[in-house]
Amino acid sequence: MATPVVTKTAWKLQEIVAHASNVSSLVLGKASGRLLATGGDDCRVNLWSINKPNCIMSLTGHTSPVESVRLNTPEELIVAGSQSGSIRVWDLEAAKILRTLMGHKANICSLDFHPYGEFVASGSQDTNIKLWDIRRKGCVFRYRGHSQAVRCLRFSPDGKWLASAADDHTVKLWDLTAGKMMSEFPGHTGPVNVVEFHPNEYLLASGSSDRTIRFWDLEKFQVVSCIEGEPGPVRSVLFNPDGCCLYSGCQDSLRVYGWEPERCFDVVLVNWGKVADLAICNDQLIGVAFSQSNVSSYVVDLTRVTRTGTVARDPVQDHRPLAQPLPNPSAPLRRIYERPSTTCSKPQRVKQNSESERRSPSSEDDRDERESRAEIQNAEDYNEIFQPKNSISRTPPRRSEPFPAPPEDDAATAKEAAKPSPAMDVQFPVPNLEVLPRPPVVASTPAPKAEPAIIPATRNEPIGLKASDFLPAVKIPQQAELVDEDAMSQIRKGHDTMCVVLTSRHKNLDTVRAVWTMGDIKTSVDSAVAINDLSVVVDLLNIVNQKASLWKLDLCTTVLPQIEKLLQSKYESYVQTGCTSLKLILQRFLPLITDMLAAPPSVGVDISREERHCPLYRLHKCRLCYKQLKSISGLVKSKSGLSGRHGSTFRELHLLMASLD
Repeated sequence: MATPVVTKTAWKLQEIVAHASNVSSLVLGKASGRLLATGGDDCRVNLWSINKPNCIMSLTGHTSPVESVRLNTPEELIVAGSQSGSIRVWDLEAAKILRTLMGHKANICSLDFHPYGEFVASGSQDTNIKLWDIRRKGCVFRYRGHSQAVRCLRFSPDGKWLASAADDHTVKLWDLTAGKMMSEFPGHTGPVNVVEFHPNEYLLASGSSDRTIRFWDLEKFQVVSCIEGEPGPVRSVLFNPDGCCLYSGCQDSLRVYGWEPERCFDVVLVNWGKVADLAICNDQLIGVAFSQSNVSSYVVDLTRVTRTGTVARDPVQDHRPLAQPLPNPSAPLRRIYERPSTTCSKPQRVKQNSESERRSPSSEDDRDERESRAEIQNAEDYNEIFQPKNSISRTPPRRSEPFPAPPEDDAATAKEAAKPSPAMDVQFPVPNLEVLPRPPVVASTPAPKAEPAIIPATRNEPIGLKASDFLPAVKIPQQAELVDEDAMSQIRKGHDTMCVVLTSRHKNLDTVRAVWTMGDIKTSVDSAVAINDLSVVVDLLNIVNQKASLWKLDLCTTVLPQIEKLLQSKYESYVQTGCTSLKLILQRFLPLITDMLAAPPSVGVDISREERHCPLYRLHKCRLCYKQLKSISGLVKSKSGLSGRHGSTFRELHLLMASLD
């Protein structure tokens, strides 16, 4: 009797080179789970069919990198926002530009389509939220309330509300009919990256860089529960279609949560790194992640994932006591959304009678149509996905089949594959071993591969290090096999040098830690600076950045010169840490610095020497910080023209430093 084949619970489906330059945004079609749209620094929006190597359509027209993309529910329209603040809407069936929307003063961070009407919501780094009518090509309403960049927007399932998440640590709920804010949900201690409505109940989930997921009751406008201890910043969450659980795409894992009470049902290890978007189709969860110009897709078999009932132990937090589930978790606990009554099974777009109604005649429209193009690069896939919707079909639409799961590796290999991949995962090729087939990597636009000027924070191999240097050279097949001692001696090449470097760094960190345990943050930072090793400074700042209350004015005078060095580093992780620290300093201390320097000196007031010392000391520190910030502002301004995430960050810093001029 044949042994049944054990298949994988999670696996990598495909990897593609999606753009000629870095990928800056992507989104999955939630209805089909098969359509993928990517936006890049090359100012293009490319459309792909999951698990197919070739680009279906490439949309042009933007003149700056595409920062945000979104598909509407029927997957017939796509909207893309750029770094310059412009928004373009394309009709995928007609393969042409539909609208160009202008009005934001900074890059677009978030977009969403209204579930029923032809409306689009946009959130920008200029802190504004705008609601657009696609048919009339105009801004219907502007919502003000956030103080920092709006990172995520979601319409409620009934289309009456709009939820927004921002870098100011808040979630806000807006009433579209009244045109005003209904409620604000404070509680997060870091930027809020994502919000998601429950598909049925009056419940909202939010995920933040503070590594927590919070659930909010939309009847009582209060927190229901909070899940803490996520392995990293929460960037992607998705409710199960029936609303039984919430999926969180974590670093190299998928976690399944309940909220009343808060509990973890299951943890599935997936080597997808920082997953950017999730979708569900055919009892499979599709996850996509991007790094530089590459986009990878992954599949998790949800039939083998625990979604209700028994609570799974979190392998990271196994020591925490687990709450007991509710007696009847299937019963709804709060109100259910009332959808608009329709005669069709899905929301329908408003059909225009003529081309003149679809596009209002103007010279600007004509120019947009000439500059914006939809280049169909794969006619067969395009006809299969979009064209059948234009004609009446007498047969039911063909359903997509689930992706076949590959067989599980042997026990030893499976155990090794289940480990989450670290940020720097070095894989050395071994001669004379059978190479397993890999998913094809296909480039839509071939580009010469060169060593990057900025070394990315996440990469599959170290830059500048050749694995072949540590392996015996294979000369001819007839050569006698290498002796083990010779092979080991060659593998150890350079190992002693690396050990010296790591030992030195460990010693330096121990020195800083000894000062830190005494409770003197300023002295510990001074000791890290005195060591003259930027890697130690970065490690320390990554800790201090997580708690804004640790920052003091005298600490800024020590850190600012180091930040200037970090911003000029070739390592992306160093630049990110420097930007985060500079942003904290500007938000907390720049108003104080400018107010102190603008205040007139006290004349003719008789105060004691002790009372005089504190404000004079603070004034001296403010002058020192101001001088250092002025020095950094020129560097920030020069880098604000960069494309991609770095450019967006430097532009935001440049806006914060405007009061220095």
